[in-house]
Amino acid sequence: MKRSPDAVAYRQYEESADDWVPWTWRQFADAVSRWQQALSQEGLQAGDRVAVMLGNSREWAAFDMAALGLGLVVVPLFVNDRADNVGMILEDCGARLLLVGADKQWQTLAPIEERLDRVLSVEAVSPLPGGFQPMSVADWLPPEPGELRLAAEGSDALASIVYTSGTTGRPKGVMLSHRNILFNVVGVLDKIHAYREDLFLSFLPLSHMLERTGGYYLPMAAGSTVAFARSPKQVAEDFDRLHPTVIICVPRIFERVYAEVLGLLEKQSPTVRKLFTEAVKVGWEHFLYVQGRGKWSPKLEVWKMIDALIGPTIRKDLGGNLRYAVAGGAAMAPDIAKFFIGVGIPILQGYGSTETSPVITVNTLESNIPESVGSPLAGVEVKLGAMDELLTRSPSVMMGYWNNPEATAKTIGPEGWLRTGDRARIEDGHVYITGRIKEIIVMANGEKVPPGDMELAIATDGLFSQVMVIGEAKPFLGALAVLDPKEYDKLARAEGLGSLENEKDGERLEKILVERIAAKLEAFPGYAKIPRVAVMGQPWTIDAGLMTPTLKLKREKILEAHGADVDRLYAKR
Repeated sequence: MKRSPDAVAYRQYEESADDWVPWTWRQFADAVSRWQQALSQEGLQAGDRVAVMLGNSREWAAFDMAALGLGLVVVPLFVNDRADNVGMILEDCGARLLLVGADKQWQTLAPIEERLDRVLSVEAVSPLPGGFQPMSVADWLPPEPGELRLAAEGSDALASIVYTSGTTGRPKGVMLSHRNILFNVVGVLDKIHAYREDLFLSFLPLSHMLERTGGYYLPMAAGSTVAFARSPKQVAEDFDRLHPTVIICVPRIFERVYAEVLGLLEKQSPTVRKLFTEAVKVGWEHFLYVQGRGKWSPKLEVWKMIDALIGPTIRKDLGGNLRYAVAGGAAMAPDIAKFFIGVGIPILQGYGSTETSPVITVNTLESNIPESVGSPLAGVEVKLGAMDELLTRSPSVMMGYWNNPEATAKTIGPEGWLRTGDRARIEDGHVYITGRIKEIIVMANGEKVPPGDMELAIATDGLFSQVMVIGEAKPFLGALAVLDPKEYDKLARAEGLGSLENEKDGERLEKILVERIAAKLEAFPGYAKIPRVAVMGQPWTIDAGLMTPTLKLKREKILEAHGADVDRLYAKR
């Protein structure tokens, strides 16, 4: 803020202007000081927890900076989380204050109205059914800025509690210190440079440590500008209007663009499709040559001409000005990464977890191997433990889980090594994730859910004889279900359904099953929803090779056996 007070820190869309209005670092510092004055008047003490349930915005950043500067502990919440989950987190961390945004989001908290205490709202909102209404931030903030304050607590003080789903299905509060986060920021900047001229487009939720560290704290340290996307549905248009140079993302955004490109290619002639495929191949070979991992060939002489023909069209979908994209939170198919790299969009895959603030490894522009998740940050140690589990140790490793010493002890060993739960191999300094020790589904948006616990909950409904939750690298969760014949007969009589053989693909039956599953998953995080269900015609048995002798599901075998059902489950309606 002192180095470049008049440079643009943030750009936020304002409907009245139909444009992104800039905010300088000076304006941001003034806003932070106003938030600090108002927070100080709440009687809060260093170490008190304050929660934020806002979409990505300059208000989120100002609240966060103000709270951290006062020694308060920030607890970010998902804006689309269920009320009961929000209530559980607020009670677990003992939050003294909650900041919310729009009225639509505020109204979802009606079921926990009696448990709410001090709430502030950025936008005008209506009272909840019981009459509770938060105080408007506009009325709460003082009119004039004051001096910025910095808490006396050291860098090892608790900065944030970030709740993440665990193997029990209930969120655990990851405790991160100021040092944890800052060490990670410096480590990433050391491997992937950002500059004052860069424009980051922020669209992953700031409640994720991936976006918070990579798309908020890192550009602040570099003096870059951050523009906040309007909404998930408008991200494509935001790319076109803002032309960002850097994005932090999950693989899903590239999967969508890739699918669109393939869809357009299908409408072209075989000659055009062949030329396009060859062009991408040459682009990939050129990349390998530049990286020092491929040989020169005569066709690389025409790479610039080929790139000029197809590259701009693809790059335009991502704003046309992208220097690189850091992808994390979930695995990306190597073929998709190679496709985009082949058309001149550098994708740098990384790896980490909330418990590590979050980055452990990341590829770099100079050493980018898409099949890997990169090499460790400076000062980050990695090694393989039992069953080739990836272990890590560094100043970025969390302080522990809030109010959960047992879970902390299971995750961090006495010598400080954190168990990631992922199998890996390490070659030439690069880490390759090969599988998972824990049964955790990582969706395309990076959310992690425990299928075993969800399946146990669903199975308490007698209608479901067997059930398997799926969704690895998918945009939403699904379920493969075997129904109990007797219970289905009862349901069929009550609902006027036909025989199971006639109804197994029926939308009406699926709607009923989705509702019954939802009733069993109320205790799980809001993102652990199952909107699609496929009914299996036959039970999974040991003889069929789909269950172990101890009656555990052989997940990979079941997915192989029911590939067509899975495809239908995720096909567009």
